[in-house]
Amino acid sequence: MVNKTVLDNGIRIVSEEIGHVRSVSIGIWVESGSRYESNVNNGTAHFIEHMLFKGTQRRSAFEIASAIDSVGGIMNAATGKESTSFYIKIPDYHLETAIDLLSDIFLSSRFDENDINKERAVVLQEIRMAEDEPGDYIYDFFERLFWKEHPLGMHILGSKEMVTSFHRNGLLNFFHNRYKGGNLVITAAGNLKHDQLVELIEKSFRPLANMGMVEQTEAPEAKAGTAFLYKELEQVHLIVGATAPAAIDRTRHAAFLLNAILGGSMSSRLFQEIREKRGLAYEVGSYLTSYRDAGIFGVYVATETAHVSEALGVIKEEMARCATELMSEKELKSAKELLKGNYLLGMESTDNRMSGLARSEIYFGRHITPEEVVTNIDAVQREEIRSLAGLIFRADALTVAALGPVSEDDLH
Repeated sequence: MVNKTVLDNGIRIVSEEIGHVRSVSIGIWVESGSRYESNVNNGTAHFIEHMLFKGTQRRSAFEIASAIDSVGGIMNAATGKESTSFYIKIPDYHLETAIDLLSDIFLSSRFDENDINKERAVVLQEIRMAEDEPGDYIYDFFERLFWKEHPLGMHILGSKEMVTSFHRNGLLNFFHNRYKGGNLVITAAGNLKHDQLVELIEKSFRPLANMGMVEQTEAPEAKAGTAFLYKELEQVHLIVGATAPAAIDRTRHAAFLLNAILGGSMSSRLFQEIREKRGLAYEVGSYLTSYRDAGIFGVYVATETAHVSEALGVIKEEMARCATELMSEKELKSAKELLKGNYLLGMESTDNRMSGLARSEIYFGRHITPEEVVTNIDAVQREEIRSLAGLIFRADALTVAALGPVSEDDLH
């Protein structure tokens, strides 16, 4: 059973009781990420994520880590484009400890100057590490090209120059403006009772200031184009992308199926054609990234320079085929079973259930049940998928980004 309570200070609490497990996954979700930053503070949300583990008025950084280790739990955090999350998974009888720890880092983090300087060095190393991983860096390069000047195109980590310029007052101002009241969602899934959860959270988070929902930024507009970044590597890393439905768009389930069919599995068209039949690449696949009001449908491949043109041609041909030809009923049925199976198996994890509760609340303002998801997947017809592909896979609307030993001639 899923329950929701809104506290007086605006915090939304959503929980799901799962009586047959012995764990509880609980997370705080803040609508804070690189989308809500600018050229003068890009990377701040990610830096704050790090700082909340560096010490509070009650606990040192070591004591924060040992507090969760000593009860056999797991604690982590993640910063994305539209949200930042802090989450803990613990045995059900340590729920109170988890809530106390989460409230402590949110309400009492010190943001010590010495810790800021030390963490600055850590984040700079993280940026350098990302730049050294071409299979990761190509996605950031692509999104900068795809979203142009919109904040969605900015790197979550920020730049080395920006991180170097961070100071305590700027970090605290950003923190106090966004990490409050109506901008927070706390979700939990596992062996718990909602009323008890609310009581514990209300007691621990009562001092958090009230604040209404933060105003959303304007919707982005994708820009078609081609760009490459020459780098001496063994392979060329390539992404071909197009606009995709937003997280709340009614065509999102058709997009899920289109992704599964085009490149979302080992039996997909691109995997079979590029890897299995032609041997052009070891790694190839498609992906969907959905935001509040926009999305990316991308295809990634890593291949030798000599094969770039052929691989790119196959990707465009398969996109065009999706846009002009109806898939078979057999192919559609297989894609539906793949999606439903992956989704339902994932729902056996309290981590995934907790994350799903947060996503539903942030994007829809209500709980999306597994039955609703399965029904919506089953309802998609072949013509809907072809129509969507025809809308987004237009030749003049594609964005191509490449990283490695590549030239402009290879991308045509």
